[in-house]
Amino acid sequence: MSDRLWPWSLFAAMIAAAGLPIYIHAPKLYVDDYGVSLAALGVVLAALRLFDVVQDPILGWLVDAQKKRRGMWVGGAVFLLGLAMLGLFAVTPPVAPLLWFAITMTGMFTAFSFLTIAFYAQGVEKAGDLGSEGHLRLAGWRESGGLIGVSLAAVLPIFLGFWLDAPYVGFALGFAALAAFAAIAMRPEWSVVALPGMATAPGVRAILNSLRPALADTVARRLLLLGLVNAAPVAVTSTLFLFFVESKLALPSWAGGFLLLFFLSAAASASAWSALGRRFGEKPVLLAGMGLAIAAFLWALALESGQGTAFAVICVASGAALGADMVLLPAIFARRLSQIGGEGVGFGLWAFVSKLALALAALTLLPALQWVGFQSGPDNPPQALQTLSLLYAALPCVLKAISALLLAFTPLEME
Repeated sequence: MSDRLWPWSLFAAMIAAAGLPIYIHAPKLYVDDYGVSLAALGVVLAALRLFDVVQDPILGWLVDAQKKRRGMWVGGAVFLLGLAMLGLFAVTPPVAPLLWFAITMTGMFTAFSFLTIAFYAQGVEKAGDLGSEGHLRLAGWRESGGLIGVSLAAVLPIFLGFWLDAPYVGFALGFAALAAFAAIAMRPEWSVVALPGMATAPGVRAILNSLRPALADTVARRLLLLGLVNAAPVAVTSTLFLFFVESKLALPSWAGGFLLLFFLSAAASASAWSALGRRFGEKPVLLAGMGLAIAAFLWALALESGQGTAFAVICVASGAALGADMVLLPAIFARRLSQIGGEGVGFGLWAFVSKLALALAALTLLPALQWVGFQSGPDNPPQALQTLSLLYAALPCVLKAISALLLAFTPLEME
């Protein structure tokens, strides 16, 4: 494989655009345009993520077992992802909106999972060809691209709304074009040589055996637990972001700008976190990033209606903290997998815990808001707005503090 890394940034941008932004836009679209209840959406999202309990480890095994044909499988997954995106955002539901939401999201989740696992598993091999700091170097390119993709996908539907009557249609078409270009650019990067002793036929025992390297290793298990808890604050804030800006801050027209600040700050900080990690070590630098996130969440808890400037600063700070999470934590986990083996299944488990956090957020947050009388829009009782603030700001602060404690007491070989 060559040392060219820009295709990795582009492909990461494509995958990331189908991740968190879907949790930002899809629930609000189906609530506002199709009248689906918050509680129903929360239950469906949680049920789909529970499906990943079985799906992600199997997809991880498939990534390892079909390495000789990994590029072909990736091409099929990219096609499915683009088709599901078009169905979710560009097609008026031909059946009940909630059912259509479930169908299209199932296709999107499956394709997203496979592509994420394959991409990160291939990255372990790629990093090995880049020298002693290959994992951090690749992570800098990969996560910077991913954060730029998240940034564009998060704000594009909002900004397209100023010029198009159907902004989500334009968003879905743009994503399909990006997916095709990214797949073509990344095509030479997929390895075509199978690893010695790699499984070639499906089987439950083979899948269960493939889980052993990650689950039997104490450090890998702790990192997986850390990945779950650390993903939860982002899951919470991404699920509630648009509702917080519209209802608590009463600044719906500022939402696109806030999202842009948040994700661009994350993208701009990625290379700096990578450099700091190489100089001072990933663990202390990641702990510093977690401290920055806690400070930002505490400030957000004190905000009142109309405080847009303060929230903009919070978006910059919390976005920078996200940059640390996105660059350093996957690099730490990838290095551990390179030592114990099972990269595909390992990142299958990593993808699962990340999405489990999103599932738990959807299952608990949206029904909880509906239970206290919250409705999408500016008119809400004080109790509902107070609950929204606690869920959006206080809960992530607690979860991030737990993450910092877990990281502090996780022994890493580079220490």
